[in-house]
Amino acid sequence: MSNIGFRICKSVDRINPAIIAGFKGIAASNIADVMGRFRAMDHAIKSVNKPGIHVVGSAFTVRTHPSDNLMVHKAMDLAKPGDLIVIDASGDMGHAILGELMCHYAKGKGLGGFIVDGPVRDLYAIAEMGFPVFARGGTPRGPYKEGPGEINTVISCGNVPVAPGDVIVGDDDGVVVIPSAEAQEVLKSARAVQEKEAATIQAIYDGKWDRSWIDAALQAKGCEVIE
Repeated sequence: MSNIGFRICKSVDRINPAIIAGFKGIAASNIADVMGRFRAMDHAIKSVNKPGIHVVGSAFTVRTHPSDNLMVHKAMDLAKPGDLIVIDASGDMGHAILGELMCHYAKGKGLGGFIVDGPVRDLYAIAEMGFPVFARGGTPRGPYKEGPGEINTVISCGNVPVAPGDVIVGDDDGVVVIPSAEAQEVLKSARAVQEKEAATIQAIYDGKWDRSWIDAALQAKGCEVIE
C-alpha cells in the first residue's frame, strides 16, 4: 500500500561538500543567469534577516499542509549540519510554519537555515538572532501539528522544483536552486560570470567599458534614431 502524502525518506544523496562550499560568495543573480535565468524562486520568497545575507547549503525537503508543521519538526531532527530545510507549504499565508523557537533549535543543531513557501512569525526575533530564514512574509497565527506531509521527496518551492540534495543559494535578491547533478558545471560557469563582472566594474572606473553594443543592438532591431 502506498503511503504517498505521509512518508519520511531519511536518506539524502548529498553531493561533494567542496562543490557546495564553492558557491559561497557567488550572487544568486549570477547563478540564475547561467541557468538560463530559470531556477530562481518566486520574488515573494525573501530573507527576513538583516541585509547582507548569503547562505549556501544542501536541500532537505519538506512538503506540509499549509497550516501544519509536524513534518518540519521531524525534519529538524533528521537534517545534518549545514542542511537548508526547504518547505513546500503551497504558498498559503494563513498560518506561520515556524518561528523563533524552531530557529533557535535549528541554529543549535548547526542547520543552515529555512526556505519557506509560506509565512513565518517572530520576524524581529529571527532577524536579531541572525539565523537565515527566507519566507513569503509573516503572520502571528501559529500552525497545527497534525500532519500529513512528506520529508525528502521532490517538492515545489516558489514555483521551482527542489529535490533532496539540490544546492540552495540565498541572498538579499532571493533564492536559486541548482540541480545536484549539474552543480559542478553551474559552479564553473557562475565563477566565470563573477570574474567577468569584476573585470567590467574595473573597466567602468577606468573609463574603458565598451558601450558600442548598445547602438549595434538598436540598429539590428531597426530602431530609428532622430537627430
